[in-house]
Amino acid sequence: MTKPNRKIFDFHGGLLLDEHKSVSTSRPIEVAPIPPVLIIPVTQHIGHAAKPCVKVGDKVLKNQCIAKADGRISARVHASSSGTVTAIKQHSIPHPSNLNVECIFIETDGRDTAIKPKNDAVVHYQSLSTHDIQQRIQDAGIVGLGGAGFPSHIKLNAGDHPVETLILNAAECEPYISCDDMLMREHAEAIINGLRIMQYALSAQHCIIGIEDNKVEAYSALQKAIGNNDDIELARVPTRYPTGGERQLIYSLTGQQAPSQGRPLDIGIVCHNVGTAYAVNEAIAAATPLTSRIVTLTGSGIPQPRNMQVRLGTPIEYLLDHCHSNKDDIGKILIGGPMMGFRLDSINAPITKTCNCVLATHQRDIRAPANPLPCIRCGECNNVCPVNLLPQQLYWHARAQEFDNIQDYSLFDCIECGCCDVVCPSKIPLVQYFRFAKTTIWQQERDKEKSDKARQRHELRLERLEREKREKRERHNRKKAALKKKPDQNDDPKKAAILAAMERVKEKKSQTNTSPANTDNLSPEQQAKIDEANARRSKQNKDKTSS
Repeated sequence: MTKPNRKIFDFHGGLLLDEHKSVSTSRPIEVAPIPPVLIIPVTQHIGHAAKPCVKVGDKVLKNQCIAKADGRISARVHASSSGTVTAIKQHSIPHPSNLNVECIFIETDGRDTAIKPKNDAVVHYQSLSTHDIQQRIQDAGIVGLGGAGFPSHIKLNAGDHPVETLILNAAECEPYISCDDMLMREHAEAIINGLRIMQYALSAQHCIIGIEDNKVEAYSALQKAIGNNDDIELARVPTRYPTGGERQLIYSLTGQQAPSQGRPLDIGIVCHNVGTAYAVNEAIAAATPLTSRIVTLTGSGIPQPRNMQVRLGTPIEYLLDHCHSNKDDIGKILIGGPMMGFRLDSINAPITKTCNCVLATHQRDIRAPANPLPCIRCGECNNVCPVNLLPQQLYWHARAQEFDNIQDYSLFDCIECGCCDVVCPSKIPLVQYFRFAKTTIWQQERDKEKSDKARQRHELRLERLEREKREKRERHNRKKAALKKKPDQNDDPKKAAILAAMERVKEKKSQTNTSPANTDNLSPEQQAKIDEANARRSKQNKDKTSS
């Protein structure tokens, strides 16, 4: 229900921006047609990429799992239409890095035949345990649809942390983007059902929906869907960018600050997006995985801006053609809004789970970036920073590459909203400097981690070699000592018996008479020869002695 007396806290900074939303909200959500080819990335979320579980030539059905999650922080990927797998290869996707990732190509058959759910798949959520709900959400491949793409089943597992408040983020604050607004207008009841499912899974005490005060139709639709339920509160927040930031919305609604580099869960709060709530309802109430999402197609490069329900994997080029856009007239395409969006290099990149807006600008509206001028220390960037940082100090340290000093100014609390860029009279691209500093620090930490691991391996190797050398020396000493030791009869009976026998033989030889045999009754000639031999032997002995 609505509580007009709820106090709304005013976060620091922010900007009032031209919305440019009405151009895409003048018509209902349109279902995009099935493209001839779907390009479905196995990486559409934060965490480990999913592992393909199909191969080239396989026939697949809509909603069929085609890539399984790899680890806890990962998400399944499903086919968004029926067809044949024609390739599994690297391809460009909408991402700030502009890197290629592994994608599964499906040549669609146009029939959109869906796989049959299990018999027990569609049940009321209260008949399930919280673990079952988390498992079904994980199996459905649901991630945060507000842009971050964090696997939702993890955020719905609070563990030992008690959850006091579940916040549903309906403050779609960035210009041009209107997909959440239209989703609330047309599917408010499904969103509220998804919110109740998430509240049940988290055992949250109460729920708050934070919606900007400019979304009149969406507010009315949600209010009607909530009805007289006292456990869900619908609260209006001022229309100011970036009210939709997680930390800014939490502070606006509760007055609480999430800890720096911590999680809202640390203060008993969990925040989800309205698109995520809708997907959760589809997964539990309809046993349908996440295979499509609402996307805003807008900008001066699109003749008829609109919101469309698009199958994941649909090439952006196909959507531009469907909206009658002349690709030769488009000068720039952003994924997301003008403040936090990133430039798209390839229009053949597909729609992913985190892609909420395609903003195409006509060439005539492209303005050359102004050359930055020296900082005049006006302090305007400090005044508009919603995180209450000191962008000027961050800029100086980033420019000087003083990465140790820059962290003393809470660099990683920066949400890269771009407010400082907008108000800077010198047109300094401050956010670019901050991103550069963050990326460099992360790379240094990765390099240090690799270096530490290499050093540990080297030290372990030296320790192993020294241990082997010591053990070899000890074995040698034991053998040497064993050779010097007089054998004991008690040590080895067999050796003792052999030694005793040798002693007996020796003693017997010493006692034996060694006098010459057959020397009696010799003839004079024989005796003469013996005497002659003895004389010769005696002489030889004397000669040896004298020499």
